[in-house]
Amino acid sequence: MKIEINTENIKLGQFLKLAGIITNGGESKFLIQEGLVLVNNQVELARGKKLFPGDIVKFEENEYLVVKKDAD
Repeated sequence: MKIEINTENIKLGQFLKLAGIITNGGESKFLIQEGLVLVNNQVELARGKKLFPGDIVKFEENEYLVVKKDAD
């Protein structure tokens, strides 16, 4: 699934909310600290990890591709 961002990068915690995986920061902290979120096939333990277009986030059985929103 492609998730569009409006900026050059986005922090992992913010991305999880944008993608609809979580509803608040507490949830992202828990999921990330438990090692349940992968970025580019690596377990990521930092909520502040910067994601860039082309990065792939995996949670459970779902994959999310970070893409830059086209300027209108």
